[in-house]
Amino acid sequence: MNAKVETESGRFDSIKLGAAVLLLAAAIVAFYRFDDQLLVVRVLGLLAAAGVSVFIAAQSTSGRNIISFISGAKAEVRKVVWPTRAETMQTTMAVLLMVLLVGIFLWLLDMVLLWAIQILTGQG
Repeated sequence: MNAKVETESGRFDSIKLGAAVLLLAAAIVAFYRFDDQLLVVRVLGLLAAAGVSVFIAAQSTSGRNIISFISGAKAEVRKVVWPTRAETMQTTMAVLLMVLLVGIFLWLLDMVLLWAIQILTGQG
């Protein structure tokens, strides 16, 4: 009995998602089809259709899962302790200094290897 309910729910979810996709596709086609209308009207119509499409898709199981994931991600972002401006500047300066030092080291290593190869091949 439970499997029958899940199958019907899955079928209705597919219908909901299909309707949402078709509505969004129709809105995009209409946006380009009615190019003689004002742009503001076309954009508002497209946004309204997209909103209705998202609402329809949110009624499905996968839509609810996505909404739950997004709200969980928002909660986690609120928990993050962001660095202060001073910490960010110090870290940036440390990274720039290390990049400069590694760049100089690699340049010197390249010069030494070039010199060694020239001596070994008799070109220098």
